[in-house]
Amino acid sequence: MTAQQPKHGARLSRPVKITLGIVGVLVAIPVIAIVILLTFDWNRVKPWLDDKVSDAIDRPFAIRGNLAVHWERPANSIPKGQRTWRDYIPWPHLYADDVHVGNPAGLPQRDMASVRQFSFSLDPFGLLTHTIHVPVLRFDGPQAELLRTDATHYNWVYTPEQKKSKWTLDLERVVLNKGVVHVIDAVTKADVTADLDTIPDDPTYGIAWTLRGEYNGAPVGGGGKAGKVLSLRNQDEPFPVKADIHSANTRIAVEGTVTRPAHLAGTDLKLTLAAPSMARLYPFTGVLLPETPAFSTDGHLTGEIGKDKSRWIYDKFKGKVGQSDIAGHLEFATGKPRNKLTGTIVSHQLRFVDLGPLIGADSNASKRARGVAEVQPEGKALPVEKFHSERWKVLDADVRFTADRIVKDKDLPLSKLQSHIRMDDGVLTLQPLDFAMAGGNVSSNIKLDGSNANEPIKATADVKARDIHIKELFPQIEKMQATVGSIYGEAKLTATGDSVGAMLAKSNGEVKGLISQGVVSKLLLEEAGLNVGNVIITKLFGDKEVQLNCLAADLGVKDGVAQTHTFVLDTDDAIVDINGWVNMSTEQLDLRIKPETKALRVFTLRTPFFVRGTFKHPDLSLDKKVLALKGGAAAALAVVAAPAAALLPLINMGPGKDSPCNALLAKAGAKPVAPPPGQSAKR
Repeated sequence: MTAQQPKHGARLSRPVKITLGIVGVLVAIPVIAIVILLTFDWNRVKPWLDDKVSDAIDRPFAIRGNLAVHWERPANSIPKGQRTWRDYIPWPHLYADDVHVGNPAGLPQRDMASVRQFSFSLDPFGLLTHTIHVPVLRFDGPQAELLRTDATHYNWVYTPEQKKSKWTLDLERVVLNKGVVHVIDAVTKADVTADLDTIPDDPTYGIAWTLRGEYNGAPVGGGGKAGKVLSLRNQDEPFPVKADIHSANTRIAVEGTVTRPAHLAGTDLKLTLAAPSMARLYPFTGVLLPETPAFSTDGHLTGEIGKDKSRWIYDKFKGKVGQSDIAGHLEFATGKPRNKLTGTIVSHQLRFVDLGPLIGADSNASKRARGVAEVQPEGKALPVEKFHSERWKVLDADVRFTADRIVKDKDLPLSKLQSHIRMDDGVLTLQPLDFAMAGGNVSSNIKLDGSNANEPIKATADVKARDIHIKELFPQIEKMQATVGSIYGEAKLTATGDSVGAMLAKSNGEVKGLISQGVVSKLLLEEAGLNVGNVIITKLFGDKEVQLNCLAADLGVKDGVAQTHTFVLDTDDAIVDINGWVNMSTEQLDLRIKPETKALRVFTLRTPFFVRGTFKHPDLSLDKKVLALKGGAAAALAVVAAPAAALLPLINMGPGKDSPCNALLAKAGAKPVAPPPGQSAKR
C-alpha cells in the first residue's frame, strides 16, 4: 500500500515557470543595469576611454577629473522657453570633469581645448534602432585655442577616415556656458579672444559673444549673437546670426540667417563692409580685390558652400569708394581650375583721384591710410608701388565697370569711363579702357601678364585719342576759349616691370600726335615766342586768332627714353620746333623749344629756350648763347650804323609760307608700333 503524498498546493506548470523566469530576467536586466550605472565607479574606465578617444581623434585626450553617470531630466538645465516634452523624461546623464584635448603632432604640445565640465544625456531607447540620440550636450567653462604656426600647420582641421557606419548621431541641442575661444594665427598675425555665453529666455538668439585682441598689428573688437546652440534637429530651419566686427578702419557686419550652419549652406545675410582699401579684405575673404581708397558698402549676401563648389552672390550693393559712389552685383564661385569673380559695377559720380590707388599713384599719406608702406620717394613722380602679381593666379575675374560722370579739377575735363576687366590665369586685361575727354574719346587696350611669378610683369598698351577739343582741354584758361580744333593721337608701348614706374622705365614703342586745320589764340603763341612788343600790343588792343596749319608729334621710345623725331607747331604766323628727350627711368627731361616767325615783328626776342630738370621740378631757361649773339650783333651795328640799325639782328624773317605740314601729317599719321615686351625698340 502506497502512502498518499500531502497536498501543499497546485504545482506550476513548466511553461509558466519559463515565462515567469523570462519576465524576471527582463525586469532584472534594466534594474541591474540601473544599479550598475548608479553604483559603478566609472573612473576605472578612464584610462581605457582616454586611449580609445586619443586614437580616434589622432591627438591627446584625457579626463583628469571625476567621471560619473546619473539619471536626470534634461529640463532641469534647460530654460523654460526652450524645453520640449523629451526634456521631462529621465535619461542617463554622463558627467566628465576637467577634460583636455591636446594639439596634433607637429604643433606645440599644449591644450587645444579643455572644459571644466562636459556632460550629455543619452536616450537609451534610441540604441535599439542604432541611433545615438543626445537631447542635450553641455559644456561648462569650455576653452579652445585655434593655433596656426604657418600656412600648412594648424590644429582646427580633423579629417577622420571615412567608414560607413550603421549608427546615426542625433544631436538635438548644444549648450555653452561661459566659454572662451582663443585664435593665434601667425599667417594673419592674429591674436583674438572670443568670450561666449548662453542667452536665457531670448526668442531668437541662444548665444552671445564678444571679441577682443589684435589682427595684423591692429586692435580687434566686436560681438554678436547666434541662434540656440545648436538647433541641429531640423537642419533646414534657418539659423539666425548677427555680428559686427571691427579692426582699425575695417568693419564687417552681418545680420540674417544661415541654413545648416555646420556647412554654411543657404546663407541669406545683410552684409556691410568697410575698410581702408578693398585689398585689405583679402585675409578675411580670400577674394582678390584691387587697391582702393577707403570704402564702405551695404548689400544682400546669399550663397552656400557645396562639397565641390561654393557660390556667393553680393547683390544690390551700394556704397562709396573714397568720395565716389558705387553700386552693382558681384558673384564669387569656387571651382577648377581657379575661383572666379564676375559682376557689374556702376559709379554715377567717380572722382578721378579715387583711381590713383589702383596703380599706386596716390600720396604717401593716402598709402598710410590704406595700409601699405610709404614706398614713394619724395623726388619721384611716377608710381613705384608694386603690383601683387603673386596673388593674380588665386582667382579669375570678369567684371564690367562703368562710370557715368568723372569728377576732377577743372583742368582735365573727363566725363564717362567704361572698362571690361578680366583676369585669366594671372593675365590682367582691360579691354577696353575707354573714357570721354574734352568732347572726344580716349580708347585703350591694356594687358598685364603676371602669369609667371618668377618674372616681371609683361605689359602692352595700345591707346588712341580721337577728336579731343583743344578749348575744352583747358577750360580754366580764358584766352583759350577762342581756340578751335581737335587733337588726334596714338601710342603703342610694351614694357616689363612690377610697378607703373618700373614699366615706363623699360618701355619701348612709339607715340604720335596730330592737330590739323584749327585756330589758336595768338596771345598764347606770342607769349611762347617771347615776342615782347607784340605781347604788349596784343594786351593793349585785344587778342586775335591765328590759323593753325598743323601740329605734328612723333616720338620714339626706347628703353624708357622718349626721343623727339618730329614735334612741330605750324601756323600762319610762326613755326615752333621742339626737340630733345624725356627719360622715364631717371625722370629727367631735356627739351629745346625754338620759335621762328614768318612775318616782320616790331620788336622780337625769338630766342630758343630749354625745359630741363626733373618731372617733379622742371626748369625753364633761355638759350643765353643765342640771346648773346643777337645782343652782340645789335651792339656792333649800333656803333657802325644809325641807331635804328641796332634792331635789325632782332628782326626775324620766317622761312616763308612754304611749310612741311603735309609731310608732317603723313609721317605723324602712320600707325605707331612697339616690339614684344622685354625687347628694345629699333629705329
